[in-house]
Amino acid sequence: MKNHRIAQDVKEQIINRIKNDGVSVAQAAKDHGIHETTVYGWLGAKAGGTPNVLEIAKLRKENDELLRLVGRMTLKLSETQKKK
Repeated sequence: MKNHRIAQDVKEQIINRIKNDGVSVAQAAKDHGIHETTVYGWLGAKAGGTPNVLEIAKLRKENDELLRLVGRMTLKLSETQKKK
């Protein structure tokens, strides 16, 4: 594998996609042609004494999925009640 430096602004973009957009580390690494271990290293260095960045991203993604599920269930319930 070719050893090359990744610009700091690109690293920040990748980390922000993972933290804020819920993009998985695997997907972000694949999109940029780098190894997942590299991205995990950046996240670990960035996290320092703060809460686990990956855990926060995972929880945000899970929260979004649950909100969509509640929305679908609410619509289905509403449709069922209209039929009665």
